Amino acid sequence: MSTAHHPVASTGWTGWVRFAGVILIINGVFSGLQGLVALTGPDTYYLSTPGALFIFDAKGWGWWNLALGVLLILTAVALFSGATWARVVAVVVAGLSAVVQLMLIPAQPWWSLIVIAIDVLIIYAIIAHGDELRTGE
Repeated sequence: MSTAHHPVASTGWTGWVRFAGVILIINGVFSGLQGLVALTGPDTYYLSTPGALFIFDAKGWGWWNLALGVLLILTAVALFSGATWARVVAVVVAGLSAVVQLMLIPAQPWWSLIVIAIDVLIIYAIIAHGDELRTGE
């Protein structure tokens, strides 16, 4: 049985996949910086909202954000080359970002909704048009 390769035409959505990569790099840099600040700063972080108090261990949060930042940057670099594993990781990371933002709506409603909308756009662009990166070069 022969395996015929059907070329994929590049569309304007390739730009959105590249946008997803740039957003992942920016998010990775911000997460890494947030992790470094948490590791070098005070031991606890708290957020007070009406009716609730959130307390985090800053060191654990810092290491998590530092590792996540490195993963995001590596994924974005691989996403530009059209690597399949990078598309999968990028979709998972964007989905997790949207879920986390759902939990942060009480603290930051407008920011959370904006990030959720961008995450949905990123997921759509990568799933529907991620193959175009290989042919768009």
